[in-house]
Amino acid sequence: MSTGLIIALIVIVAVVVVVAAVLAARARNRPGGQNLKRRFGPEYDRTVARHDGDTKAAERELAARVERHGDLRVRPLEPAERERFEARWAAVQEHFVDSPREAVTEADALVADIAGALGFPDGGQYEEQLAALSVHHGHHVHGYRRIHHAAQTAGQDGTGGGTEELRAALLEARELFDELLGAGHGDKNRQRAAIGSAPTRADAAAHADDGRTRTDH
Repeated sequence: MSTGLIIALIVIVAVVVVVAAVLAARARNRPGGQNLKRRFGPEYDRTVARHDGDTKAAERELAARVERHGDLRVRPLEPAERERFEARWAAVQEHFVDSPREAVTEADALVADIAGALGFPDGGQYEEQLAALSVHHGHHVHGYRRIHHAAQTAGQDGTGGGTEELRAALLEARELFDELLGAGHGDKNRQRAAIGSAPTRADAAAHADDGRTRTDH
């Protein structure tokens, strides 16, 4: 066998090895079923249900979301921005005591605003903003979907849900709000603590009672 032929065979083998390595790396990085389940959490199951149990269709949709928004980098919030967002949420909770439907509308706008401030798509593009949030906050994004639905249906012939339903939507949105606030701080420990301290239904009721007492005085 000539030297030239040996060199050619070595080159071919080297190319095959490189191509195989590249393909293997792409396969590992491709958001497959298990990776998607881990990334999206309960959002994975909701997407499968929306596709009537068609797992392949659901995974194609979720993979497309990752393709569009997976590289998004969060912009840290300035201290003054954080304070404004925290003050707005406190105002929402106070407002809920007397005007639950208006409060959920304010909460919907607040979640959209903080997401936009962090670098997610603008709140005017609700579906795209929701998709981007689901990629990075899949375990809590349903809180945004729920509060948005409550805000959109509030006051429509009494179909917007009762006070308890609105309260539950607000509490679920609070979990996402706290997570976004923690993401904007760049502190994962604070982010986990914020989620753990999200108010319970009993906390909200106590807060409402306290608000009524102050109003009576």
